[in-house]
Amino acid sequence: MQRISRRGFIAGLAGTGIIGPAGAAFAQTAAGSGRKAAGFLNILRPPDSVTGFLSLTEPIPMQRSGNDWSGGGLRVRATPEQDRLPIQLAAHGVAPAHIHLRWQTAVSGEPLILGDAWERSYGDLHWASIVPERVMPWYFLATDGDSLHGYGVQTGAAALCFWQLDPMGLSLWIDVRNGGSGVELGDREMLAATVVSRQGRGGEDPLSAARAFCRTMCPAPRPPLMVYGSNDWYYAYGHNTAEQIARDAELMASLAPGAGPRPFTVVDDGWKNKQAFPDMAALASAIRSHHVRPGLWIRPLQAMPGTPAHLLLPDARFGRHTDRSAELAYDPTVPEAMEAVLAKVTQATGWGFELVKHDYSTYDLLGQWGFEMGAEPTLPGWSLQDRTRTNAEIIRDLYASIRRAAGVRTLLIGCNTVGHLGAGIFDAQRTGDDVSGRLWERTRRMGVNTLAFRLPQHGAFFALDADCVPITTETPWSCNRQWLDVLARSGTTLLVSPEPAAMGKDQRDALREAFAIAASAASAAVSTDWHRNTTPDEWKFNDSSARRTTGKNYDWYQNTGAWPFGL
Repeated sequence: MQRISRRGFIAGLAGTGIIGPAGAAFAQTAAGSGRKAAGFLNILRPPDSVTGFLSLTEPIPMQRSGNDWSGGGLRVRATPEQDRLPIQLAAHGVAPAHIHLRWQTAVSGEPLILGDAWERSYGDLHWASIVPERVMPWYFLATDGDSLHGYGVQTGAAALCFWQLDPMGLSLWIDVRNGGSGVELGDREMLAATVVSRQGRGGEDPLSAARAFCRTMCPAPRPPLMVYGSNDWYYAYGHNTAEQIARDAELMASLAPGAGPRPFTVVDDGWKNKQAFPDMAALASAIRSHHVRPGLWIRPLQAMPGTPAHLLLPDARFGRHTDRSAELAYDPTVPEAMEAVLAKVTQATGWGFELVKHDYSTYDLLGQWGFEMGAEPTLPGWSLQDRTRTNAEIIRDLYASIRRAAGVRTLLIGCNTVGHLGAGIFDAQRTGDDVSGRLWERTRRMGVNTLAFRLPQHGAFFALDADCVPITTETPWSCNRQWLDVLARSGTTLLVSPEPAAMGKDQRDALREAFAIAASAASAAVSTDWHRNTTPDEWKFNDSSARRTTGKNYDWYQNTGAWPFGL
């Protein structure tokens, strides 16, 4: 294939409307900067070195023999296949915590790099130059302006994996711990992870290239779907009632298009208040009476005070965060505890709820939020009761068990869940941290960022849920109106939190228009300035029904700029 120049590639993109004027100007600057093109790195070969760790202070040097590395009771096998590199691990008489694989290969040029996140992102996804110590969970993308390459591990791995890139090569860290301790594999050989990559082609649309790589990582995603409607959290924050929820359902019915999929009304946290919600089955029926589909939020691993200690995870998972030790959670490796977890799911479906949004399970299980994890998604010094499986295996088994308990017809949305382990199991995934019905800046920082930078996962792993559109008296409608518009046109999940006092004619008209766009499933979006902006404001929309592409710029800043203080 003839290789076109970077300048020619960028000019071609600008001519077809794939990138906007500002994006083209940025890329032209890069093209004229004299940077060398970054080559594709071959990682589907045996690594150059492998080191095992019983803990981070106990490395085990390993010697190579063919495609095997062994030492200290550990054996790692990396035998290349046609388009992947499976990494097998066996451990005899020892309990490994980490495996470090290293490929020595010079990285040419000055590529821009985009990594992923452990679970949700927290407004922190961005393209950047090489940062050698940067932790990139699961996969990373690299571009030089001509092409976009992808490197990662397949979804459903048996280990928590992250990458590092430096000018002299790249590393893959495979975390096989159980809790914060080494895993006891016994006699089994475990497929810890499967390395995959995709070499981009000059002239490719960057989003298409990134999504194609996500499909390479996830061979069996859930069928695509459209979820739109309401969720009460961002106007009620747990102070909700059955009457309010029924009112939301009636509103959704009045604004939804007559044809196409029906909207949802999702009941968020607060429903366990029996005075406010005396009969959940009756509420589900009331929602359905408006031709709206009922959904319910649950926290599956949460245990109540008085739960027997042998069913619980240890407080030690929080490390020194003693203020968190009162948060009781079931140990999903204990069969009786797993039964209690799944009973929450079957209770929701038994009441007649057609969508289950399950939340908090990563925090409840591992004791940290994603932004706290860095290179250690779990803190050292504790373990689950069944020590023979890794954290990743336990998490994946939990997700699969929830899927079976919910049944094939129930839609599952994961929140504070690990997307790389839920892909192919969940119908939709909350990919970013919470937006806000009280502070617009949080919606800008969290929502817009995750929509833009995890959009390649949409339709490749699951349906992307970048979180709700709060319509409240405390947040500016001019900004939320734009957030509503970009979400509707993106083709991703669209849920709104409509506070009654904030719902006027303009808001109703805008929701009616947005729901019609979302329900048609005819629009798709791409941010055209994601290489230079963490909350992109330049977007292109492809309307397949009208066979046209349009562009739109958004103003996320209210003429005051970004808020530099805490959220």
